[in-house]
Amino acid sequence: MDAISSFILNGMSPQLIVADIKRSIKFYTIKLGFSLEFNYEDFYAGVSKDGYTIHLKLGKPSAEERKNRRDNEHLDLVFSVDNIEALYKEISVNAIEIIQSLRSMPYGKEFYIADPDGYIIGFLE
Repeated sequence: MDAISSFILNGMSPQLIVADIKRSIKFYTIKLGFSLEFNYEDFYAGVSKDGYTIHLKLGKPSAEERKNRRDNEHLDLVFSVDNIEALYKEISVNAIEIIQSLRSMPYGKEFYIADPDGYIIGFLE
């Protein structure tokens, strides 16, 4: 089978199911510095930073899945960043739950945080 080559990707927006859309918007915009792109009828929203977008949909995140991902350090989102030490310092003083402290790995420096619904977000330089 031949690969499909007749389209160009213009972006990607992972969708997170969140228990409280207003709380999630507040976390991503105030705590992490994203901008609110849109908010549709209080059940769907998009936040963006530096051209990268996350969609938030009101629902009931699976507590079992969240626990499993946390217990096994399975990341939900990974952002590549510059100046990770400064970012880690800002996050450390901004009342954000840190799952994995800043550490050096063979592939670079990284740390993980959790959002209010337990999604694990990795930052990597």
